[in-house]
Amino acid sequence: MKCPFCGSDEDKVIDSRAIKDFGEIRRRRECLTCSRRFTTYERIEEVMPQVIKKNDVREPFDRMKIVRSLEIACRKRSISQEQIENVVKEIERTVQDLDRREVSSQTIGELVMKHLQRLDKVAYVRFASVYREFKDVDDFIDQVQKLGKGSGKEEA
Repeated sequence: MKCPFCGSDEDKVIDSRAIKDFGEIRRRRECLTCSRRFTTYERIEEVMPQVIKKNDVREPFDRMKIVRSLEIACRKRSISQEQIENVVKEIERTVQDLDRREVSSQTIGELVMKHLQRLDKVAYVRFASVYREFKDVDDFIDQVQKLGKGSGKEEA
């Protein structure tokens, strides 16, 4: 590890701690040349598949796109940032478990919808209205009625 102050690659680790929520290791180091201390973080590099968009363009998996979509869908709902982060972690894990080099954006969208349907019905419908590209109010009503039928409530 190169010292950020003097550029020396001679250092010693003073303290190591696992950061359990992020799967990282925090290391406090001291440069043996200039005696200054600095902190490094280590994490396992996870290889995520390429995402195939609707127009067949391929791009790297970007977890922040999922986070932003969930935050928009969950805006003004009683859903914590921790719950959103847990959903994103589950989706990442599922995508990794597919063990493919490429995954469609449709697959990711369906995973998001599956999690949102369990987490919050309003957030689910918000996301679905954009993801499924509702054309009019009838599409919206159909989706809400399907949710109602799936909830175990009897209809009048």
